[in-house]
Amino acid sequence: MGRGLSAAGWLALALLGLAGCAEDEAAPPIDPAPDCAALDACSCAAPPCVIRDDTVTQTAPVTVAPDPTLPAEVRSQAAHNNLDLVWHGGRLYFAFRTAPSHFASADARLYVVSTADQQAWRFEAAFHLERDLREPRFLSVGGQLWLYMAVLGTDSLAFEPGETRVSAMTGPGAWTEPALHPDLPGDFIPWRIRTVDGVGYLMGYTGGAGVYTQTDEPVRVYWLQTADGDRWAPVAPETPVVLEGGVSEADFALLPGDQVVLVGRNEAGDAGGFGSRICRGPMRSPDAWRCADDPRKYDSPLVIHHGERVWLVGRRNLTDTGHYDLGMTDRSLAEQWAFNQTAYWRAPKRCSLWAVDPEGLAVDFVADLPSAGDTCFASAVPLSGDDWLLYNYSSPFEDPDRTWRAGQNGPTFIYRTTLGLPR
Repeated sequence: MGRGLSAAGWLALALLGLAGCAEDEAAPPIDPAPDCAALDACSCAAPPCVIRDDTVTQTAPVTVAPDPTLPAEVRSQAAHNNLDLVWHGGRLYFAFRTAPSHFASADARLYVVSTADQQAWRFEAAFHLERDLREPRFLSVGGQLWLYMAVLGTDSLAFEPGETRVSAMTGPGAWTEPALHPDLPGDFIPWRIRTVDGVGYLMGYTGGAGVYTQTDEPVRVYWLQTADGDRWAPVAPETPVVLEGGVSEADFALLPGDQVVLVGRNEAGDAGGFGSRICRGPMRSPDAWRCADDPRKYDSPLVIHHGERVWLVGRRNLTDTGHYDLGMTDRSLAEQWAFNQTAYWRAPKRCSLWAVDPEGLAVDFVADLPSAGDTCFASAVPLSGDDWLLYNYSSPFEDPDRTWRAGQNGPTFIYRTTLGLPR
């Protein structure tokens, strides 16, 4: 298990990160957005595809996994879910988990494949550690590519965060053995990694076991940055933990004026209730952030910043209100959590596109993506024009009323679609 860092350690890393950004250093190469036509992923007939009104477009879903076009080394099991995408060195890299079911298993495997056209795939790597593997997250910075992953337990009825490991690509189809990263705290779960203007950012959390066991230990969200991909330091040097309480999975967008907007899943619950939390403020002063609570739970949040707009892809609860928080405030936090979870498991789900209002700290429903049952762990990369290539997983579409719980025990697959997003 990784070890945590002292305050002095975090400060040293922060100074190291600043030193790595010296003005006299050459800027690392940044891959331009790929042409949608090269990837056969355009949302219009005559690219580049530009949205000239406020209408969101999406293409018909195309199955990616399981699929006979994948390399022979990829051995699909019943479930295909946790996934990530990145455009690196002129190729699209795709990582995904396959296992007997949604739940933890020693048979879980992470596969990495890559393509230049989404037709012919090259095998990159397979990871099997005889423990559950989740949250594959690519980091592309400084011309290098890494894959981070969460290593968990094997009890199918428990969520047992163990550690974060990382593998580096050393050449086509060549990756290092996954190793602990010394800069990450013990039981750290990497939720989202993205590169903005040549700087890598990582948002993840500790205390994840408490999300499902209601321990007294709070969940802590960390926000880190790297200039070279080797060392991580807090974005806010004196505040490595940007949220503490019930929020776990969280994603963000950087706004003009060194501002950040964040959407986090609050499944464990805290003084703000249950559901989600939306925050905004100066990126290096988390103590000054404004936050608002939302009773809906946007599981697996993916934040997309496109032009002046901020979008969210997250799970939607198909009930009259869509709320995760049932509002049973006369009960203890643990009792509320139990009622919320039970009701949530019994309802159907969708993976949906939402619009985020960074000023009003609000989230509005826009449209459902193709989805049913067990669904929503999306990743997206920008294409030319206003297109975004999105991969997601789902239970078969033919049973739209299947509950989330039923879907978790059945087969799932990964598909792709292209979203045309207004700016």
